[in-house]
Amino acid sequence: MEEKGHILEVLKKVKLSLKKQDYVKIKNLSDEVIHNASINQEPDVIAVAVVIYSLSKLIERKDYKKYKQWSRFYRGYLKNIDDAIFALEKNDIETFRYEIHSIRKQIRDLSGNLKKNIDYVFRRARINKASRIYEHGISMEKTAKILGVSVWELAEYAGKTRIGDVNLGITLPLKQRIKIAEEIFR
Repeated sequence: MEEKGHILEVLKKVKLSLKKQDYVKIKNLSDEVIHNASINQEPDVIAVAVVIYSLSKLIERKDYKKYKQWSRFYRGYLKNIDDAIFALEKNDIETFRYEIHSIRKQIRDLSGNLKKNIDYVFRRARINKASRIYEHGISMEKTAKILGVSVWELAEYAGKTRIGDVNLGITLPLKQRIKIAEEIFR
């Protein structure tokens, strides 16, 4: 994993931000990770971005705390992040991967509305991160495949956020273009 040092730094910042319940900072860290993931498209890095973003959305919404299972789930989530940090510090990439993917596995142990709501947050997080990768110029089809979402879901989300609304037809005024052309041919 090429991004090991960066991911380690980000996870440590996430841990600090969690103590302050600073979900905005955590969201920004997720965007930082996804920017780098757009370059090399490493699945591990993308998984970290989704996990971080999901975490920011979960702590942003205080209503999850009313569920009996929330406390156990949240403690497990934090333990997985701690263990992922420890694994990266020891250069143990396999354990790091296991810890990141274990967060998703914890959801399977939940039941009722909490499970449904957290599943929904993770699904939306994957779509959100897919849109960010797409925004960096990776094709919609490839981005959807990397994040396990449908092209339709990604297109719908990108359309709502207007990510794809880049006007590539904007040019300089005619007089400025002529002036540049004259300077080139002098």
